Amino acid sequence: MAVKIRLQRHGSKKRPFYFIVVADARAPRDGKFIQKIGTYNPLTHPATVLIDRQKALEWLGNGAQPTDTVRKILSSKGVLYLKHLLRGVDLGLFDHATAMNKFESWHQEQENKIKARQEAAARERRQRRTAARTTRPARVEEAPKQDEQPAAE
Repeated sequence: MAVKIRLQRHGSKKRPFYFIVVADARAPRDGKFIQKIGTYNPLTHPATVLIDRQKALEWLGNGAQPTDTVRKILSSKGVLYLKHLLRGVDLGLFDHATAMNKFESWHQEQENKIKARQEAAARERRQRRTAARTTRPARVEEAPKQDEQPAAE
């Protein structure tokens, strides 16, 4: 049985939300799956990805093939890098502690990049809001209608 790690679409029209699932390759996209290993929300900036790293590593070790999109997601979350490091441990190139130290330093660097992107996006949203407030036209005083007499002072 060929097993794939792929996205399963949920959410309403034009508001996608995906589950990252392990499924038989012959099953329909939104059909039966073996195990849910995470979620992916492309509507947030940057996209929100929650994934169970241990389950993903286990399935990759068992031979599950990720789709192209899921491969990019797993790569950005460090699952493929961790698989690479653990392969080095199996080959005897370095020990498990060294591999985990390398992964933790890489993971911390990635988290800092994501936090910087989120802050930049928030700053940009604030600038757009303030720019929208300042470009609004000022209220114009209504001139008296020609039919009306100006008030005597």
